[in-house]
Amino acid sequence: MNFNEPFDVVVAGGGNAALCAAITAARAGCSVIVLEGAPEFYRGGNTRHTRNLRCSHDGTAPTMSGPYEQAEFLDDLYRVTAGQTDKLLAELTIAKSRELLGWMDEQGVRFQPPLGGTLSLGKTNAFFLGGGRGMLNMLYRRAEKLGITVLYEAPVTALQIEDGYFVSATINYQGRPQQVRGKALVAACGGFEANIEWLREYWGDAADNFVIRGTPYNRGDVLRMLHAANVMPVGDPTQCHAVALDARSPKFDGGIATRLDSIVFGIVVNRDAQRFYDEGEDTWPKRYAIWGRLIAQQPDQIAYTIVDSKSFHSFMPSIFPAISAPTLGELAGKLTLDPAALQKTIADFNAAVRPGTFDYTILDDCRTEGLTPPKTHWAQTIDKPPYYAYPLRPGITFTYLGVRVNAESRMLLNDGKPSGNMFAAGEIMAGNVLGKGYLAGIGMTIGAVFGRLAGQGASTHARN
Repeated sequence: MNFNEPFDVVVAGGGNAALCAAITAARAGCSVIVLEGAPEFYRGGNTRHTRNLRCSHDGTAPTMSGPYEQAEFLDDLYRVTAGQTDKLLAELTIAKSRELLGWMDEQGVRFQPPLGGTLSLGKTNAFFLGGGRGMLNMLYRRAEKLGITVLYEAPVTALQIEDGYFVSATINYQGRPQQVRGKALVAACGGFEANIEWLREYWGDAADNFVIRGTPYNRGDVLRMLHAANVMPVGDPTQCHAVALDARSPKFDGGIATRLDSIVFGIVVNRDAQRFYDEGEDTWPKRYAIWGRLIAQQPDQIAYTIVDSKSFHSFMPSIFPAISAPTLGELAGKLTLDPAALQKTIADFNAAVRPGTFDYTILDDCRTEGLTPPKTHWAQTIDKPPYYAYPLRPGITFTYLGVRVNAESRMLLNDGKPSGNMFAAGEIMAGNVLGKGYLAGIGMTIGAVFGRLAGQGASTHARN
C-alpha cells in the first residue's frame, strides 16, 4: 500500500453511506480510499443489521406495494419527529429516495417481494435480498470493480483540518500510524452509541444498562475530532434510535434478532409493575423506536412486555424463550415483580378495555377508557392463561448528535459557512433530519441519499 500519493476522495467509514459515497465518486473518475475501522468480517457498521430502506415510489416497483407518495412520506416523518427536522433536508431526502431502487439495482443490489404481516411495511420499504449483509456485499463487489482501495482495521486516529479544510487523516494500520492525504473527505463513520463513557456524560449511570444492538465500532472518534475542528454540531445528544430489546441480549452487536415486537399486543410495565406509556399509540413502524428511550427513563432501565395466550402467536418471537406461567401471580414471581401490584395493574387495564374490532394492520377501535396512560388501539384484555413475558432493556442503534450539513451534504462550520472540502453522510449527520423519533428504514434512506450527494460533491471538488 502506497501512502505517498494523495487520493481524490478519502471516505471514513465502511457502511451503506460510505459505500454510496465511494462508488459515486469512483464512477465520476476519482481515486477513492475507504477507511473501515472494523475487521473485514464485521465491515459495514450498522448496515449489517438492516433489512430494508424506506423510499417514495409511484407503486410500479415490483418489490413494493403502493404507491407511497412524497407527501405521505413527509407527513410520516413530521409526525414521528414532531416537526423537529430540517425541512429542506427532509424534503430533499424524500425526493431523492425515489432514485434509490434504480441506483441500487445498477450496483447489483437485489430486493425481495414485499412483506406482509405485522410489520406493515410492504408499501413503504424495500427489503434487501440477503438482508443488509447481502446488500453490503454487492456494494463492496461494485467498489472492487471500480478500483476503490479499501483498508480494514484502519481506524482514523487524527484529522488534519486547516481553516475548515481537510488535509489528511492519520490511521492506525497494521500496527503503526499512517497518513492518508486527500483532496476531499467524506465522513460516514456513524455516531457514538458504542462509547458507553460518552453516553454516560448525558445519561449518567443509566447508560451502563443500555444494550448496543449495533456495531461495537461506532465510538464517535471522528465525530469528536470534527466538533473540535470547528464543525457545527447538530442534534440532541440524548436522542437516538433506541428500541426495546430482550434484556438477555448480548451487550453489543445483537442486531435485529434481539428486538421485540410484542408491545402493541399486550402491555408494558416497569420494575414497579406500573404501565408508563400508551402501547397502542401508532403503527409499529412509526413507534417501535421510541420504546428504548422510554425504558431508559424507567427505574433501573428495565421493563417487561406481557401478553396472554390470545396474542402470543401474533408477533415475531424473541430469539430467547418467553417467560411463562399459568397465573399472573406466578409470572410476577418469575419476573421478580410484586404479584399484587402486577395483578392490580392488569385488572385495572382489563376493566378499562372497550370492545371493538381488533385489526393490527390499521389503527383499530380497540381502546381503553378512563385509564392513564391509555391504550388507544389494539387493546385486548389479558385474561387467557398461560401468560407470557419478556424482559426489556433500551437497545441503542445509533445516536442523533452529529455534524450539520447543507443540501450538498457539505459540512457547515460554526460560523455557518460551508467547509471547503468536507462532506458527511449517514448516521454522523442523520440528526439533521431526525431531531427525535424514527421511521423504519429511514436510516438507510438518509445514508444512501446523502452518501450519493457527498460522493458527488467530493468528486466535483477533487476534479476542480
